[in-house]
Amino acid sequence: MRIVIQRVKSARLKVDNKLVSEIGKGYNVFVGVTRDDTIDNVKKIARRIATVRLFKDEDGKLNYNIAQVGGEILLVSNFTLCDKKGSGGARPDFTLSAPKDKAIELYQALQTELINEYGLTVKMGRFAETMQIYTQLDGPINLVQEY
Repeated sequence: MRIVIQRVKSARLKVDNKLVSEIGKGYNVFVGVTRDDTIDNVKKIARRIATVRLFKDEDGKLNYNIAQVGGEILLVSNFTLCDKKGSGGARPDFTLSAPKDKAIELYQALQTELINEYGLTVKMGRFAETMQIYTQLDGPINLVQEY
């Protein structure tokens, strides 16, 4: 799995100009599921999202995680994160992407893990839809992770 965590002041997601999801302070997380991913990858990614400290304390240091600041998460499926590194061509190579059924299953499992194991508020994008995502980045702080 590959993710990009963006610290945001707010984020909104629309499909066909209709609001689907909206969060306040928290993380906009793009999620790419690769063909070799398993539920173990989901658990590792969920732990990372829940525990990474990307919010400032009173001294301006990144010491607070998302739960400590009452933040929310917007999960957005994004197969383009599965570009095959070093393919060298002008067109991205997405052969590392998981098949649709597997990708949906693990994408939804990530939401479930974040809610059930970490008690976080998690909203979702729409799988395999063209989405318009409006973010007010905070920082900017963007973290790229792969498990």
